[in-house]
Amino acid sequence: MRAVIASGAGGPDVLSVGDVDEPVIGPGEVLVDVVATAVNRADTLQRQGFYPVPPGGSEIIGLECSGTIAEVGPDVDGWSVGDEVCALLTGGGYAARVAVPAGQLMPIPPGVSLVDAAALPEVACTVWSNLFMVGGLRPAERLLVHGGAGGIGTMAIQLATALQARVFATAGSAEKLSVCADLGADVTINYRDDDFVEVLKAEGGADVILDNMGAKYLARNVDALATSGRLVIIGLQGGTKAELDIAALLRKRGAVIATALRSRPVEEKAAICAEVVEHVWPLVADGSVVPVIHARLPLSEVAGAHQLMEDSGHVGKIVLTL
Repeated sequence: MRAVIASGAGGPDVLSVGDVDEPVIGPGEVLVDVVATAVNRADTLQRQGFYPVPPGGSEIIGLECSGTIAEVGPDVDGWSVGDEVCALLTGGGYAARVAVPAGQLMPIPPGVSLVDAAALPEVACTVWSNLFMVGGLRPAERLLVHGGAGGIGTMAIQLATALQARVFATAGSAEKLSVCADLGADVTINYRDDDFVEVLKAEGGADVILDNMGAKYLARNVDALATSGRLVIIGLQGGTKAELDIAALLRKRGAVIATALRSRPVEEKAAICAEVVEHVWPLVADGSVVPVIHARLPLSEVAGAHQLMEDSGHVGKIVLTL
């Protein structure tokens, strides 16, 4: 079958499309004919050799997909050959077929095309699990989203707005700030010109911060928290090591939480997918939340898609079609 192959760790040029063996499904799994997948920041890190595959995971890049079920394994209920689905993956999405634990399958939300549904699983599961299941975001609370115009950011703004939180979003250009505002952000902050800490302090602080920067923003994020605020770190674009002022955290009675989705057990990911179907898909169905897609490119242009991601000029998701 066709799949993206990496000739080694390196830049986007190490990626090409070639032939590999088809996956074999086991009990509790289904085989999906992939129609589309999407590029995530983690994919670029894996390509560079910085994001090891969890034990038992596919070495093929790709954390989400959409397509149709080609085969159903033993001990699978509720799914049939031919069903249209999207899926949260541990890996393997950049391929014509992928084996998926049945609990990580989700139906295509009403009103979304099969191709565009590939842009939803990773961001919907990441945002729902971190903002609501872990961060406990409640209506009327203040949320700060870093990187509001990216895939995670565009989903976070929409979900938090739909659930009546007050949203602050950072971005690095007027165009991206405009996108954040159009999606529902109450306050937009140009991180090149403005200090998000001062903006949030003037509003009483952030009850929840969704952070993809890690070390670079740690001290400032703690400073921007409200009393009993929760800082949820989901990325390390700004490094891995920083000094934490515990006294400042104590004064806020705050929490710093670091989470990862890919390495969670299958049962936990299945529980997250079930909550997404219950709570997020209705918002997609009624138009409150939409997949924001910057580009749809054929799988053969995977190297260009990775370069587009790394250049950070995109808004929303980059989809790869098969």
